[in-house]
Amino acid sequence: MASLPVLRPEDFGDDRPTADASVHGVVLAAGTSERYGDRNKLLASLDGESIVRHAVRALCASPLDGVTVVLGHDADRVRNDLSSLPVSVVENGRYRQGQGASVATGVAAARERGADAVLIALGDMPHVSPDSIAGLLEAYRAGAGSALAAACDGERGNPVVFDEQHFDALAELDGDRGGREILLSAPDAALVETGDPGVLQDVDRPADR
Repeated sequence: MASLPVLRPEDFGDDRPTADASVHGVVLAAGTSERYGDRNKLLASLDGESIVRHAVRALCASPLDGVTVVLGHDADRVRNDLSSLPVSVVENGRYRQGQGASVATGVAAARERGADAVLIALGDMPHVSPDSIAGLLEAYRAGAGSALAAACDGERGNPVVFDEQHFDALAELDGDRGGREILLSAPDAALVETGDPGVLQDVDRPADR
């Protein structure tokens, strides 16, 4: 696996070449939760709130220029659960084909809003701190790279930011391919150290909460 450099806040210079860049947030929340059991894991309760609401609220509390949630499986219930949050929702009719189609749907939403970059987060990662998202955005706006992933103790996690130069490649994704290959192949890709274990913690099974 390609080894990416790990950046910390002190590595960002005073120059901010993309300081005014518009970054749109996308939450992937279309999956079928097959490994979780009979219930939709995104709607499972965690500290009195659904897993997906925790994930989405982190983006809403961050300096993003809007948030779109990509729905698929159980779309009506997930939409209702998020109805009080300041987000847009779109449906991926091909969600059964895998995450790639949801990424492409989210990138299309970012393009429609004229975004310079997209931050892609996962709806089953409820422990990501808004500060971690803010740090990732700071790195992008400081010109740290065109493809940046949040990390903890040097381990790659999520969310991930992609500059618009990668939108065409992301829009062509299908099947179970997410943006990993694009991240690892970008010549200026990097990891942004957050010190936040939440960027590594997704929920696949009830015990993961």
